[in-house]
Amino acid sequence: MRKTEKRSDCPISRTLDIFGDKWTLLIMRDLAFRGFQFYNEFLDSGEGIATNVLSDRLKMLEDKGIIISKKYEKLKTRKQYGLTKIGINTVPIILEMLVWGVNFDDSTIVVPEFYERFLNDKESLLKEVMTSLEEGMHKNFC
Repeated sequence: MRKTEKRSDCPISRTLDIFGDKWTLLIMRDLAFRGFQFYNEFLDSGEGIATNVLSDRLKMLEDKGIIISKKYEKLKTRKQYGLTKIGINTVPIILEMLVWGVNFDDSTIVVPEFYERFLNDKESLLKEVMTSLEEGMHKNFC
């Protein structure tokens, strides 16, 4: 598993210890905004993540208490992933990064209605996303 040893007491450094690689942030994006719950969904997200990297990041996020996994009720050999309260608390940051990416590079793709909601009613959008995650609903927002 990727090391997440503490490099310093700086809060930004501590955050980067966990979220400092693209794969971890993309997994968080998929959990929070795309409604992904299963290993194969992350694997098939179009980003090209390797199976060993995906397994490593999911395990690290679970060990850190950011995500949780459980046996899928309909197929006990399958794991279902979701965000914990700590993981849900990253949603505002990831949302800001998503919108920053659109503003930085207008060739990126985002659902126009989602972007418009962010621009016109950010608080309501954020509340809807976080509430759906807290209630265990897995919606695709973008």
